[in-house]
Amino acid sequence: MAYAPLGQGRKNEMFENPALLEIAEAHGKTPAQIALRFLIQSGVIVIPKSVHECRIQENFNVFDFELTEKEMDCIRRMDTGISMIGNPENPLKTEAAMKW
Repeated sequence: MAYAPLGQGRKNEMFENPALLEIAEAHGKTPAQIALRFLIQSGVIVIPKSVHECRIQENFNVFDFELTEKEMDCIRRMDTGISMIGNPENPLKTEAAMKW
């Protein structure tokens, strides 16, 4: 399960990644939608966090396309192995992440 699976979006310029932008353009979607679709296709239950109505609607609009296996592999290779929010090994950082 992924709560706030997009982290804080701009952290590490995630949505500026050229490969993610290319995949998004190919599907007529936003990078955030591609990231959510990737997680869903990977079997992760996503609970995106947003207070903006337009983004909430955008977050639901991820079921009318599928990523190819090549696109899925490309996105998998983007993983830096670094948590974008919180650190499960540091209780103080985890607690701070739960409050934003």
